[in-house]
Amino acid sequence: MPPTFRHRRTHRLLAAAAGLATVGALAAAMPASAHQDKATPLHHHGSGRYQDVQLLSFNDLHGNLEPPTGSSGRVTELAADGTTKTIDAGGVEYLATHLRNARQDNKYSITAAAGDMVGASPLISGLFHDEPTIEALNGLDLDVTSVGNHEFDEGAKELARLQKGGCHPTDGCYGGEKFGGADFPYLAANVTDEKTRKPILKPYWVWKKNGVKVGFIGVTLEGTPNIVSAEGVKGLKFGDEVETINKYAKELQRQGVKSIVALIHEGGSPASTAYNYDCDSPGAGDGISGPIVDIAKNVTPAVDALVTGHTHQAYACTIPDPAGKPRMVTSASSFGRLYTDTTLTYDRWTGDIARTAVKSANHVVTRDVAKAADMTSLITKWKTLSAPIASRPIGYIAGEIGNTGTESPMGDLIADAQLAYAKSVDAEADLAVMNPGGIRAGLTYAASGGEGDGVVTFGEAYTVQPFANTVNLVDLTGAQVVTALQQQVSGSNEAAPKILQISKGLTYTLDLTKTGAARVVADSVKLNGTAIDPAATYRVAMNSFLAGGGDGFAELGKGANVRVGSDDLAALEAYLTANSSATTPYPVPAANRITVVK
Repeated sequence: MPPTFRHRRTHRLLAAAAGLATVGALAAAMPASAHQDKATPLHHHGSGRYQDVQLLSFNDLHGNLEPPTGSSGRVTELAADGTTKTIDAGGVEYLATHLRNARQDNKYSITAAAGDMVGASPLISGLFHDEPTIEALNGLDLDVTSVGNHEFDEGAKELARLQKGGCHPTDGCYGGEKFGGADFPYLAANVTDEKTRKPILKPYWVWKKNGVKVGFIGVTLEGTPNIVSAEGVKGLKFGDEVETINKYAKELQRQGVKSIVALIHEGGSPASTAYNYDCDSPGAGDGISGPIVDIAKNVTPAVDALVTGHTHQAYACTIPDPAGKPRMVTSASSFGRLYTDTTLTYDRWTGDIARTAVKSANHVVTRDVAKAADMTSLITKWKTLSAPIASRPIGYIAGEIGNTGTESPMGDLIADAQLAYAKSVDAEADLAVMNPGGIRAGLTYAASGGEGDGVVTFGEAYTVQPFANTVNLVDLTGAQVVTALQQQVSGSNEAAPKILQISKGLTYTLDLTKTGAARVVADSVKLNGTAIDPAATYRVAMNSFLAGGGDGFAELGKGANVRVGSDDLAALEAYLTANSSATTPYPVPAANRITVVK
């Protein structure tokens, strides 16, 4: 029997507040940013053989219920004359309104997502183990999502709780209410239990309406164990994305489901960061690179569209399937700043999608529409619970401390904070390193509430470091330190380097004109001006994720004399509190420890 999912919802929340502007269906008014196949479109808007099915999708929400701030809350738009502008975007109050407006004239509408709905979330959600985000997704009328790597941050048992409901085993019920769980299925086709070899959650789900059937297969990237803490993926096996999708596509076909969409938490990088860039220029899919390209080229032609994520990029491309037929591949950036509107034309005679008519476009979740009242109430509820913790001041900064660039000011600050903590528990500590992916935001100078400009609150710091890692200390030889730095730009990180953020006193040259490990100039690596001695032992601080060899840093996982310290966010808080005040705020780090040669 095919997996089924019993929605607890009894009706769709289609009613929007009075006076909202109506957003027409994509088929009725295609914006300039939309991709449309060059073939003659089919005429299918009435009753009969062809039925348009609207697929609304998004990805990588990461618990951003409130409008994200700084660069995380903006998207870039490309104009016809080649100029660009930025638009403020995101926030579930606005996302709900946009989705509801988009659905209004579409009786056949499905809303799907491609993973990382939770995890690495701001405090309003993360503090409550992301129950607020699941509640918001229920209110957004999400029908189905794949898992992403961040769904495993707290392990498979916690993911199962988010799906099925129940109060947290340690923290209990928040506000005295039992958590009801997700009204939508999480799909994890390629995540199996090592013992039973069966998927830990449903591998696929079928949407049905008036004889129209569309199947969804959900997978996360095979490399999830490399980017999640070992504890989070303990006892799990992550299979190949293509093999898994192809396997379940056959199973769906055997059940008579011929229209199939793959929800894949893996993605690519378009040549432009503009959300409306035409990545089919000059040829199909030519303007996009990354893992999703090979996946798309190898997933069975039985799959009609790929909704993707993970890279936090925006694209709506056609990439040829193994039969050479163009197939839509989309991603809607991250943090709820965009949603994708895809029109799937269902052929009632064949039960399949007429791909010559498939079209897709990304739309900005602008903040110039009315807020959805139910989302405002939800945010108010959880903000009230979190306010005493979130609003507590922990330090002061002299300016914006960003988290972008090869070496970022925020990276310097975190590395210095971890080294300071390390020295407080072990005077022999020499240096600290921090993975860039663990720095989820910068610190904004402008006040986010009533705290005043330059004041850093616990809630803001939580948004920067939400993973609850510990600061560990290990012994590494100088040779191992150099090898770890080389692993930033070689092995699994060669194609997409992950540059560790480093503490004060550690310096080296990164020569990007070279390739592989040679990009780290070995004899340039110095500590406090003295060359690293390959034979000497150094006491190195890092978070527990890196200490487990995460992000491809296998050498860091080989440390000896391991000491497990306290929470990494506590280290940042203690450092800021000790080193800043209202009269002497913490200066913006210069980010000049790594010399980059281009």
